[in-house]
Amino acid sequence: MPENLPSERTARASHRRALIDRTRQSWEQNASFWDERMGEGDAVQRGLVAPAVEGMLRPAAGERILDVACGNGSFARHLSRQGVHVVACDFAETFIARARKRDRGLVPAIDYRVVDATNERELLELGQRGFDAVVCTMALMDMADIAPLFWAIPRLLKPDGRFVFTIHHPCFNHAGSRFTAETDQPEAEAGVTYSLRLSNYLNVEPVEGVVLAGQPEPTYTFHRPLSEILNAAFNAGLVMDGVAEPAFPERTTSAKAFSWASLPAVPPVFAARFRPASSLR
Repeated sequence: MPENLPSERTARASHRRALIDRTRQSWEQNASFWDERMGEGDAVQRGLVAPAVEGMLRPAAGERILDVACGNGSFARHLSRQGVHVVACDFAETFIARARKRDRGLVPAIDYRVVDATNERELLELGQRGFDAVVCTMALMDMADIAPLFWAIPRLLKPDGRFVFTIHHPCFNHAGSRFTAETDQPEAEAGVTYSLRLSNYLNVEPVEGVVLAGQPEPTYTFHRPLSEILNAAFNAGLVMDGVAEPAFPERTTSAKAFSWASLPAVPPVFAARFRPASSLR
């Protein structure tokens, strides 16, 4: 009934705020552990994510680029070493402190800020029309709400700017997928065929769990189908003009029996590039 709408909106807003607060608290608890374990990135970050982002971003010395949800700053440092002026933000103060500690002596220095990417106002305070590009690497699936970021992007970018993000591939790499192994030759390891079993895609609920063994606190992962993610961008006035689905090459080795290296024909990462629709007129 109509009279229930205000209370429903209030309940949804309260639930959203609670998820954001819980997510921030868990990353504050995990930030030091992740920094120590991940350092400058794992095999997925170095082998798939960074090349995909750099290929689509094509950063140039002297540009001003915003790195949203930067974590310990590994990709921000990669950009800075190419002469890019980087502003990097994260909502976890411990991540920002760790990033600054790793960056001592780096030229040009990275401008780190504590900013909640689910808060449009905080994002816009970074400087409207101030960036040649915005990047968000492997973080959208950690955000309880992506709409504020997408709405802010066109106003953060210069008229001809671009936005690049990477995420766990929503079609394959989510809580509803499972690695499987089959063989018709039990004694022959070479006869093992690895694959994925998918039981859901459209309705995977947010999951609170452990991503890195030993992390102090579980963290939320928010799965979204591609249609939801892309429509959030389109509704905000962004136009997609590039896409990539990086996967590990054939014969990539891994110490783990079940890993993405065993599935060279299945991409664990999805990357996309957008521009403000106004820049194409």
